[in-house]
Amino acid sequence: MHAAELKTKLHKIYLGTIPKFKPLLLLMCADHGIAKYGVSAFKQEVTLKMMESYQEGSAAANVLARHAGADVWVADVGTAFNTKQLQVFDYKARRGTKNFMVGPAMDEESYFRALTAGRWLVKDALQRGYNIFVLGEMAIGNTTSSAALISAVLGLPVEKTVGHGSGIDDVRMLLKQQVVADGLKVNKVAAGDGVSALMKLGGFEHVAMAGAMLEAAEQRKPVILDGINATAAALCAQSMNSDLHKFLIPSHLSAEPGHRQALKALHLEPVVDVGMRIGEGTGAEVVLPLLRMIRK
Repeated sequence: MHAAELKTKLHKIYLGTIPKFKPLLLLMCADHGIAKYGVSAFKQEVTLKMMESYQEGSAAANVLARHAGADVWVADVGTAFNTKQLQVFDYKARRGTKNFMVGPAMDEESYFRALTAGRWLVKDALQRGYNIFVLGEMAIGNTTSSAALISAVLGLPVEKTVGHGSGIDDVRMLLKQQVVADGLKVNKVAAGDGVSALMKLGGFEHVAMAGAMLEAAEQRKPVILDGINATAAALCAQSMNSDLHKFLIPSHLSAEPGHRQALKALHLEPVVDVGMRIGEGTGAEVVLPLLRMIRK
């Protein structure tokens, strides 16, 4: 996406002059029932360890946020751990999703809890003066869930959506593809049904990000998407608000194959393509300084 196109989009979102940015990174943290199959290079306990790093301000997401001039809010929207000892927003919908290999990842009640959590966080942030949102996540196994969401909503085979995620080898990649394929067989989702896809195959971080996007769009505030996980959430949320894509700024192109497919379906073009795959909002934070430059 060219700078001129970005500036025009921001003018349309804000209905005129682009204000001085007050950005906020919302880090949605959760856990996945399918993590037990070894679809990630890391164990589920890393979710908690990373949340501790966010609190200390030592994670890559924190460092890039400081350089980008963004504040960071960390929310537990569905981790499998007790995070009461951490200074985070406690919106836990449930202690991790269920195993989507045997049934839906979540029930209707926990889905709405996570969706509402995302909306509440944005509403709270708006009252504090934030006017541009960066969406990130931390959840071991979530690129598997994201691939499943994209395959379900777009009707694509797993070969076009499943990638190496956290850096798994080719053997584990085949396992990851099988987990997604089996999950799609067990959980039937009609093409284009983002709500059903989220409930059956998503993570609580996906649902919370979807809620945050929907609230931001309703309040005419831009959302900077990170990689495949935030974009998978956006793809599902688009079915709840057909105008959502007008408020989304795709920061970069992930190395995950499903990311390109989701962006294409949303008619969005990434700002940069630098081969990033860290997640946690880092790609979006890299782009934020560019947005500051073009608003002047």
